[in-house]
Amino acid sequence: MTRITFDPVTLEVLWTRLTAVVDEAATGLVRTSFSTIVRESNDFACVLMDKDGDSVVQSTLSIPSFLGTLPITCKHFIQRFPPAALKPGDILMTNDPWLATGHVPDVTMVTPLFYRDKLVAFAGCTAHMPDMGGRLRSPDSTSAYEEGLRIPPSKLFIEGRPNEQLLDMIKANVRVSHLVLGDLMAQVTTNNIMGQSLVKVLEEYRLPGFDDLANTIKSRSEQAMRSAISRVLAGVYADEIMVDGFDEPLRIACRINVKSDSVHVDYTGTSPAIPRGLNSVLNYTYAYTVYPLKCILNPNIPNNQGCFLPFTVWAPEGSLLNPLHPTPVGGRALTGHFLHAVVFGALSKALPGRLPADSGCPLWLVTMAGKDDAGAPFSVTFFANGGQGASPDRDGLSCVSFPSNISNTPVEILESIAPLRFEYKRIIPDSGGPGRFRGGASQEVAVRILAHEPVTAALMTDRVKFPARGRDGGLPGTRGLVKVNGEDVHPKLQRTLRCGDLLVLRTPGGGGSGDPLEREGWRVSRDIEDGYVTREAAVRHYGL
Repeated sequence: MTRITFDPVTLEVLWTRLTAVVDEAATGLVRTSFSTIVRESNDFACVLMDKDGDSVVQSTLSIPSFLGTLPITCKHFIQRFPPAALKPGDILMTNDPWLATGHVPDVTMVTPLFYRDKLVAFAGCTAHMPDMGGRLRSPDSTSAYEEGLRIPPSKLFIEGRPNEQLLDMIKANVRVSHLVLGDLMAQVTTNNIMGQSLVKVLEEYRLPGFDDLANTIKSRSEQAMRSAISRVLAGVYADEIMVDGFDEPLRIACRINVKSDSVHVDYTGTSPAIPRGLNSVLNYTYAYTVYPLKCILNPNIPNNQGCFLPFTVWAPEGSLLNPLHPTPVGGRALTGHFLHAVVFGALSKALPGRLPADSGCPLWLVTMAGKDDAGAPFSVTFFANGGQGASPDRDGLSCVSFPSNISNTPVEILESIAPLRFEYKRIIPDSGGPGRFRGGASQEVAVRILAHEPVTAALMTDRVKFPARGRDGGLPGTRGLVKVNGEDVHPKLQRTLRCGDLLVLRTPGGGGSGDPLEREGWRVSRDIEDGYVTREAAVRHYGL
């Protein structure tokens, strides 16, 4: 069959149409989802993949981890259910941490798409469920078996009919089944939207299939990324950081081998896996390694599998970044979200003056579960983001979840669905690292428990021991802190809270960039007026 070629104008039009296809599906997921973690916190991804499971286009608001892992999961589905075993109306799902995103609350759902009676593509989405049984998502688990229901690659729908046995099993193992099943059906709808819209595009442009368009998009992105790599001085660059760990600090070590048109990242020297849920499976490690690489090398290339073909990632088996089952992995974000720091740190030696400082917030979140005063179960997750590291030419953003793009859930919504009262949320002055450009400020959040029944709170917080580093003479951001009723508590242990208890979270600030004495006076004055910097700190760090 003759391969179809696309002129630049037609290709751009088709790319825009495909982006609209996936964004429309993402909108469907947000608007039909039952839980706040998808609807408000943006904890999901939608990806259109070709028949080989390679990503072709993603939704605009998706988070980097899912975008990196979804194609890997799709390839596992293809191995388990080869094309001959798939029919129109089949929908596949799994939440296996080692095959998907790295922990069980994330459900990855993939739908084979048929056009003219042939399998041409896969629609995929991943969404964080409000619950998946077991312990609440927490770093203090000691085995993967504690962390909830683990579903192997399975058919949730078989030729358009729901797999009632699988749905019943899920319903029997989760705390808030109405929310979980509602979110699962929202994912089904999302993939159906993606599939129907893709068929419309293929019919409108009279394309016999999807392969030629997908291969053209991937090929051009790959060429652009290899060209970007060629402009970096070849060599081996290394960095390492210490992170809080659970009780003892852990090391993340990184060596990046830059060649003429490829990059290999090796995490040899990283601490071994630990018997607590901070371990990051290799899929997740890969996703949060290639993402900062793309940010550095060419952030404007359309996101698809072609961008990532020049990258390879390896971590020693059994290490913190490549654990073996049944090592606990529930809090893997507290490790994976640090990888941008060592990737940026290593490549700052190859690209001096171009890399941002470390961000203060790997990921701060709290999951609370219990019963309200009417006896109804609830399970809510909310995020409290810290400061972003400063760039060489601008201040870091305040209260963002870089390297993810998780959103804050409005407190009014959380208070309406759970017996909680948010006493305040406020910027912490002097929390961003001083520099020619200041690190992003962090925030303090206070939550009062109103339920008369005990509430279980799972804490996922970090940078309590080691602050975000500055860059090029910039100073570190502030460290985080967790208090209950005014007393410091372990930042990663599940706790039982009772009516009237007050939980206070002080998130970490981002690192500064450049010598603070080079910061322009008008910027410091504005920071004082806006409450980001106190007058005392302005004298101490900026010489004013």
